[in-house]
Amino acid sequence: MGRWALDVAFVWKVVLTLGLVLLYYCFSIGITFYNKWLTKSFHFPIFMTMLHLAVIFLFSALSRALVQCSSHRARVVLSWTDYLSRVAPTALATALDVGLSNWSFLYITVSLYTMTKSSAVLFILIFSLIFKLEELRAALVLVVLLIAGGLFMFTYKSTQFNMEGFALVLGASFIGGIRWTLTQMLLQKAELGLQNPIDTMFHLQPLMFLGLFPLFAIFEGLHLSTSEKIFRFQDTGLLLRVLGTLFLGGILAFGLGFSEFLLVSRTSSLTLSIAGIFKEVCTLLLAAHLLGDQISLLNWLGFALCLSGISLHVALKALHSKGDGPKPLKELGSNPDLELLLRNSQPEEGDTEEEEYFLAQGQL
Repeated sequence: MGRWALDVAFVWKVVLTLGLVLLYYCFSIGITFYNKWLTKSFHFPIFMTMLHLAVIFLFSALSRALVQCSSHRARVVLSWTDYLSRVAPTALATALDVGLSNWSFLYITVSLYTMTKSSAVLFILIFSLIFKLEELRAALVLVVLLIAGGLFMFTYKSTQFNMEGFALVLGASFIGGIRWTLTQMLLQKAELGLQNPIDTMFHLQPLMFLGLFPLFAIFEGLHLSTSEKIFRFQDTGLLLRVLGTLFLGGILAFGLGFSEFLLVSRTSSLTLSIAGIFKEVCTLLLAAHLLGDQISLLNWLGFALCLSGISLHVALKALHSKGDGPKPLKELGSNPDLELLLRNSQPEEGDTEEEEYFLAQGQL
């Protein structure tokens, strides 16, 4: 009887993990293809991003309210001093990372975007060394060389290469390195109480919106104000379809963060990292099959080289975590608060895992 119960528990855990990975894939791959599809007809990626941020803020606020009502515990609200001095740098870097990434879809293919964005781990390592969050080791140098070499091979003589789009997404990856380094430093300040990703998203979105507004005003404001799709619309049905499509993107963006946290909470940040590696392969295969992206043998070899560097980094993280003897993550199923994946604000054993969740996000 005991053996049968163990087998059932193991099968259930495997099925649950696969289900969560598939959910994460749906949101992650879905929003990538959604952004590329939408920017073909709606040439205002910064405005699109700002609307997505507003939707994420709305859902974050609703999630916090639901948890507060069910648990009868107040959620963390930062003072203006902490908000502007400690959260603002992270919010600005995050806004530029997301904004430039979406902007690049006007010019480049999904495959080139996926490959270039994978290089974010390279910049994360560099800035982690600068801010002394990582120690310089030969293995880390090898990771950097593998990823940089793979990126060069993937873009070398690419038939669908676009310098403007490549510069935008490479700049986003560079800023992403700053973003996730600042995020790690922000999460390590336990006194702020932002270990919960939903609380973090809630506080980041308004400043991210304001951070993107100058770019929007300069590059898209005039064109959007004269566009018949939004402000000078003549067809109400078209306006509603455009707004509904933009709102869908916000739901996908929030669902992505939600599914990532759910996956890492039920399993581990290592599972998320490994799933992210295979997600890149799935994205490239779908881009080649559905969108007709042309990927040569040299490009595939470069992609394989880059993935080997990312895989090595994931393995190093796993060995480092094992050596440190991390504490086990508490099961969310024991929490009766709607099972909303959202934890209490007080620092607990799971806080370390939530920090790893944010770092894993930046490496995918």
